[in-house]
Amino acid sequence: MVAEIWKGGPVAEVVYGEIRAQLSTLAFVPFLKVIRLGEDPASVSYVRLKDKKARELGFRSEVEVYPETLPEEALLERIQALNADEEVDGILVQLPLPRHIRAERVLEAIHPLKDVDGFHPVNVGRLWSGGEGLFPCTPLGIVRLLQHYGVDLRGKEVVVLGRSNIVGKPMAGLLLRQDATVTVAHSKTAHLAEVTRRAEVLIAAVGRPHFVTREMVQEGAVVVDVGVNRVGERLLGDVHPEVAEVARALTPVPGGVGPMTVAMLMANTLKAALLRRNGALF
Repeated sequence: MVAEIWKGGPVAEVVYGEIRAQLSTLAFVPFLKVIRLGEDPASVSYVRLKDKKARELGFRSEVEVYPETLPEEALLERIQALNADEEVDGILVQLPLPRHIRAERVLEAIHPLKDVDGFHPVNVGRLWSGGEGLFPCTPLGIVRLLQHYGVDLRGKEVVVLGRSNIVGKPMAGLLLRQDATVTVAHSKTAHLAEVTRRAEVLIAAVGRPHFVTREMVQEGAVVVDVGVNRVGERLLGDVHPEVAEVARALTPVPGGVGPMTVAMLMANTLKAALLRRNGALF
């Protein structure tokens, strides 16, 4: 068996087409504000990509860049000003932040209706309670990618490898909303390979290059590789290439989940604008 390669780019383009169609019916232009601290090369690259895509779609997008030494209180004050700005629909603070700034305080300071990253505790609660809200972009993108390639998650045994607040935990919540049977495995999971081999769909988000080997994958499984690990000049996923010998389908790194994350950020920006203007209260 040689796995099909499921790329995210074509799926992202479908999402962008839907966004453009919705934008053409609106009497306003959604406005995304992105805040970046410092000059970390990865953050600079990610922010540039997000800003460019927002502008291409027809959003209004502005990036605010501050020195890495910006005090935490100054950043919080700026976020509060953006919360109060009726023109701003979405606020994104690029992570990671400098060590002297507590990310939890920053994420909690963003108004839930402008939280396009989907990390505010109110949005987290709504994800798990089955309510309406703004949810994390990478897990949203993974669900959309699987649906695009014809995976019906109802009743499927899905193993999420990793329990981060950014991917693993919200991924589990979204999968449950799709009626999947979900196991979250992690570094303390006993007999890990036995657990992952049960998966009809395996989602690897551990941040360790080539951690998932063929012995950990059920024959015919769908494997989603969320990992982006820089090793020298290369970007490596969490899944070893040998997994393609047993899996039915595999997402590549790069080019798999990454494009979907950006696409769902754009979708969240549009959703935030619509929710706020339709009088959503939370």
